Amino acid sequence: MYFPHYRPRRMRQTDSLRSMIRETHLHPHIFTYPLFVTHGEDVKNPVSSMPGVYQLSINNLIEEAREVASLGIRSVLIFGLPEHKDDVGSSAYDPEGIAQMAIRALKEAVPQLTVIADVCLCEYTSHGHCGVVRADGKVDNDLSLELLAKTALSFAEAGVDVVAPSDMMDGRIGAIRSALDQDGHQDVPIFSYSTKYASSFYGPFREAADCAPQFGDRKSYQMDPANSDEGVREAMIDIEEGADMVMVKPALPYLDLIYRLKHETRFPVAAYNVSGEYAMVKAAAERGWIDEQAVVMETLLSIRRAGADLIITYHAKDAARWLQERMAEPSRGRDR
Repeated sequence: MYFPHYRPRRMRQTDSLRSMIRETHLHPHIFTYPLFVTHGEDVKNPVSSMPGVYQLSINNLIEEAREVASLGIRSVLIFGLPEHKDDVGSSAYDPEGIAQMAIRALKEAVPQLTVIADVCLCEYTSHGHCGVVRADGKVDNDLSLELLAKTALSFAEAGVDVVAPSDMMDGRIGAIRSALDQDGHQDVPIFSYSTKYASSFYGPFREAADCAPQFGDRKSYQMDPANSDEGVREAMIDIEEGADMVMVKPALPYLDLIYRLKHETRFPVAAYNVSGEYAMVKAAAERGWIDEQAVVMETLLSIRRAGADLIITYHAKDAARWLQERMAEPSRGRDR
């Protein structure tokens, strides 16, 4: 199998030949589109650091969801922006909270979409941390579990299809699974942000979700970027506690973790192509430094190739359109 007997370029000469041996494929149904929902009517607030992303009132959220579904994307991930914040994030588990109202509206208006709800307290707490903060300024892991479980349960009662805990408290998957099962929601899956790093790529998201910590950082509960084995252990623990899918966040700096989780857990793996990754591509494309479509599709392909079964990405709508356009193109025969 060496030159000149084997010439790999033979199978690269045309688009048709290349497609015959293509190992990795993208399809809109593997994308999940994140959505930010806020109170009000006809609200569409642009997120300055994320071109094309908006904070939406429920009526506009529905229109956005309909467009998403029309593109062949099958799932959305909901983040709520409450009117009221307090030390314990009570709006997160309010039955009439913004996320709960959005879930009910989406399931009624666009029932074919799978609605995933992010379970965390950071958007709802006045201090911006993902759990309850003690008087000494530390996040109380065990006290936070009860509130996270209440939040997940309130989403299930609103009709959500999937809950996705992103807080990184120890034991939260077990606490949520137990709460859901005891209340008759044993069929609601848990997509765990199992391997979530304390990353510098989250900045634009914190503007979109209005959830920047008011003091300190999240390094005591999100993972050290230097650690790989620990990331696999976190996923294994969450699976043992009842997770139905595990996740790596961010995606691009941690492709090795996506690969490891897929092969070592043998469980479905999601990857979150996060706000900072999105913003960098958008900024470079606006300046004409890169071909946006080519870079986005290569990026998503690399995440898929690493082993992701599901890709959460702000590029989902654009990528779905580009995939549709490619399918509509006539065969180009020999090309360069």
